[in-house]
Amino acid sequence: MAGHSQFKNIMYRKGAQDAKRAKLFSKLIREVTVAAKTGLPDPDGNPRLRAAVSACRVANMPKDNIERAIKKAAGGDDGDNFEEIRYEGYGPGGVAVIVEALTDNRNRTASEVRAAFSKHGGNLGETGAVSFMFDRVGLIHYPLDKGDSEAIFEAALESGAEDVISGDGGHDVYCAPDDFSVVRDALEEALGDPEAAHLDWRPQNTIEVAQSEAETLLKMIDALDDNDDVQRVAANFDISEDVMAQLGG
Repeated sequence: MAGHSQFKNIMYRKGAQDAKRAKLFSKLIREVTVAAKTGLPDPDGNPRLRAAVSACRVANMPKDNIERAIKKAAGGDDGDNFEEIRYEGYGPGGVAVIVEALTDNRNRTASEVRAAFSKHGGNLGETGAVSFMFDRVGLIHYPLDKGDSEAIFEAALESGAEDVISGDGGHDVYCAPDDFSVVRDALEEALGDPEAAHLDWRPQNTIEVAQSEAETLLKMIDALDDNDDVQRVAANFDISEDVMAQLGG
């Protein structure tokens, strides 16, 4: 189990219970709201909103919910003003962690994120404390049924992407942030809608985590994932298959 991207993680947990589903919907609607407020309310003319709407569809969110959120945000009468904040710190085993949040209460979110780190033996640092260990990239994710690794690689090469990683969880296509919209549009034309598409933090190197620290690290990441204000979590860990098997993962 290498690295961690919260967005991908929740996209893969489609069989979650109702409480998890409601939490996921809340996070996705929050992203739709911010995207619609910061750009055009039309997904065709707003790449961030188009990606947010696509994520909602993958999660089987009712179309009415999506359209209602866009209309409220465009009309300025939703009453919510969300702020984008990034937190950085270290988890168990010296793992570098980046947390991206959308919040309407900076103090509440900072307190809750700090508590999640502290409770699990981590330390929250200043902005910039660990982000230098990651590359800012565009990430477009496709499930395995969209094609084999060779077909996805060819499509990615044609689109101008920089890298493709294929595995049991699907295909991750990476590109430079400035090329994100162009690459995603080209892939959509070739392969259809992606399961996820957003800017992400890709670790330059990963840290092997021992069993004694792996369980606590995963609990910390789950605690962050479960926070309503947290949209994405990225970390530079690697947990071997043997350790995951011992943890029952």
